[in-house]
Amino acid sequence: MELNEYQKRALSTAVYPLDSEIIYPALGLCGEAGEVAEKIKKILRDGGSFTDPKTVVAIAKELGDVLFYIAAIADNLGLTMDDVGNINLEKLRMRTERLIHLKATEMIDELY
Repeated sequence: MELNEYQKRALSTAVYPLDSEIIYPALGLCGEAGEVAEKIKKILRDGGSFTDPKTVVAIAKELGDVLFYIAAIADNLGLTMDDVGNINLEKLRMRTERLIHLKATEMIDELY
């Protein structure tokens, strides 16, 4: 499924106050991200496995909730999920270029 199609279909299920179109999904995003972290914490605490199919599905469901709230916030800001993805890829590309440059500079400094 394409991200924009996901966004369109997921938002057809959105039910929250219109006067809270940014804050409500932002708070939902925080809550759901916390649930992802909580599931991972419990796996570490209980000696579980990240390869267990039930565990993977449980985490995937929570990640889906995170994705829903990202889609909602993006939509309320006038962005598509493709917009968000492309902006993020550019940010990551620039960060990688800076890190490569930094490492190259460090290597040169070590030679002299």
